[in-house]
Amino acid sequence: MAGTSGTLAAETTNPIGLPWGEVVIAIIAFAVLLFVLGKVAWPQFEKAFAARTKAIEGGIADAEEAQREAKEALEAYRAQLSGAREEAAKIREDARVQAQAIRDDMLAQANAETERIAAAGRAQLEAQRAQIVADLRADLGRVSIDLASKVVGESLEDEARQRRTVERFLADLER
Repeated sequence: MAGTSGTLAAETTNPIGLPWGEVVIAIIAFAVLLFVLGKVAWPQFEKAFAARTKAIEGGIADAEEAQREAKEALEAYRAQLSGAREEAAKIREDARVQAQAIRDDMLAQANAETERIAAAGRAQLEAQRAQIVADLRADLGRVSIDLASKVVGESLEDEARQRRTVERFLADLER
């Protein structure tokens, strides 16, 4: 049997050196393992992969949406900033115009007050001048009557005579 068992052993082994029974069991176990993995594990992997893909695509879409919103917000901010700059320029211009108007009003008031004071001064000077001229005429008239009385040697007490003499004397002076 030793001869037969040697031939049997050679017949029951395959080219990889394992007995055929073990190879068949390994193939069946491998097939069962593939069947179980195909029915249970692969669908779970596919679900996880699909969820992961969906989450990544959703994240990309959310990021793109956030980027679009950020661009819109930036444009709105720039428009608002431009509007604020225009408003500030308008306010500065209005303030400058108001300041110029106030300055012009104050200058006009100062000029009017200066003119009023100057006119009052001129009127006062004119009144004083008229008073001085009247006083001088009266004094000159008295002095000239006294002088004329001494020169003529007669009294010029008569009011009409005095007036005529003074008028004549002043007329001679003005010439």
